[in-house]
Parts: sequence; structure tokens; C-alpha cells
Amino acid sequence: MNDSRFEAFFTGPAREYLIRAIDLALEEDGPDLTSQAVFAPDDRLAARIVAKEDTLVAGLPILPLVLDRMGDAARCEVAFFAADGDAVPDRAVVATVTGPAVTLLKAERVMLNFLCHLSGIANRVRQAVAALGGGRTRLLDTRKTLPGLRYPEKYAVLVGGGVNHRKNLAEMLMFKDNHLDRAGGIPQAMAALRRAYQGNMDKMPPVEIECRTLEEVGQAVAERPARIMLDNMDMETMRKALSMVPQGIETEVSGGVDLAALSAIATLGADFVSVGRITHSAPSADFSMLLKETTAP
Repeated sequence: MNDSRFEAFFTGPAREYLIRAIDLALEEDGPDLTSQAVFAPDDRLAARIVAKEDTLVAGLPILPLVLDRMGDAARCEVAFFAADGDAVPDRAVVATVTGPAVTLLKAERVMLNFLCHLSGIANRVRQAVAALGGGRTRLLDTRKTLPGLRYPEKYAVLVGGGVNHRKNLAEMLMFKDNHLDRAGGIPQAMAALRRAYQGNMDKMPPVEIECRTLEEVGQAVAERPARIMLDNMDMETMRKALSMVPQGIETEVSGGVDLAALSAIATLGADFVSVGRITHSAPSADFSMLLKETTAP
């Protein structure tokens, strides 16, 4: 399986967060005392991981990582029959796993939880991208992710065809309503930011300004941020706001966007539309693991 996208995404802190999530999932389950009582240490099982619906696949490279964190990767064999991003039909076998029975039975739910959840997000993202119609406007995710699972969920967004927004608060500096109200407005907030980075402006991350009114859009344009967000505006107000933003400043539509509105929003020509629902409300895809006893190698 070509998992270069997975390896490129899960480097540095992203890799560490993924490993922590896997370790926590295994720790939550505790020892599988039932399997240990029924199966001998040398008993082996062969498992097929099967899609139970038409679905995109996301998260397959996590399977061997689960086995590795259990310390049993060397005694297991994993074969892939699909890759992340593939659309597979109902009843398709996406992977097989062979190994000690007690290992596979403990790993089963952890593997499936990741695979079902991430594939479900990829499905929802694919639907949203299709609704945008392939034009200028690209789909962004948000920080509305499950605690501890932000990086896997944002990876699933990429698999589904979306684009990642900032992964943490330091990756992009975003002025939201609370910041602007406290500072006294957009010019004052930007002045405070420049004071904070005085002498280190070259190290300042990109700035995004959230705008609620056309007046705020005009103020934001004057500050030349990297991106201007149009927050909770109606269609006509967004149309006027976008006409005010010159080339060189990215634009983002945000605020309560549902999938039904995406095709209309796409006609406005913004650079991005951010949708929390693609992560926080995506239904899981359905996969199962079918196991049978096998002989030792």
C-alpha cells in the first residue's frame, strides 16, 4: 500500500499525538482476560477487515501501528487490498491480519474504531467537496475535533479531498469577535499584535481577521492580513464583502454552514469555506473484522 501521504502528514508532533491516541485506546481496554482464558499463547487467528457499505477508506496505516504499540508487530502479518482514499464497495476486503489470537482480539476494536471514524469523516468531506462543484472555493476543516484526535481527523479531511485549516492556535493568528471587542476594534487589535511581535515581525505567523459586518471588512482590508473571514453573513452581504477584498488577501466563508448551502456559497467565489460538521458530525463508516482460527506458521 502506498501510504506516503500518511507518512508525510504524521511526522513530528502529529506522529506523537497519533501514538498517544493509540496507546490511550489500548490502555482504556485493559487486559483481555476473556481471550487470555480461552486461547493459548500460541493460538493464531486470521482476520479479514470488510467494508459493510460503499465507502471511502481512511486510516488503514494505523492498523500495523496498533500491533506495533502492543509489541506484537513481528508476530503478525498485515496485507492491504485498498489504500487510503480508495472508494470501495460493500463487502470489499480492505485488509487481512494474521497473528496471535489474544493480540488480534484485543486490537480488533481499537483498529476498527480508528478506521470507521476516519473513513466516516472522509465520506462526509467527499460529499461536501462534491457540493462545491469543483470551482474556486475549497473546503476547510476547523478545530471542532474530538480531544486527542485532531490530527487523525484532519488527516481524514485530506483523504476526503478537503484542506486543513490551522492545526493549533499558533499556526495562524486569528482575530475573532472576543479579541476584537476587547481590543476595541480591528485597527487596535492589529496594533497590539504588532507590538507583541515588535522586532520579530518576520517570525509572526499569518493573520486572519474575522469580520461580522461590511464596515469590519473595510477595516480588515486596510490591515492587509493573509486572510479575511466572513462570519455568519447572509448571501448578499457576503457578495458585497467579497467585492471589497483585493487580490492578495484570501477569503473564507464561515459560521453555521451546512452541506445544503455549499453549492450556493460556491457561486460567490470565496477562496475557502470552513465547515465544522465535516468532523464533529460525521457518521462512522461501517467496517467489521471477521476472524477464524488458523495454524501456526
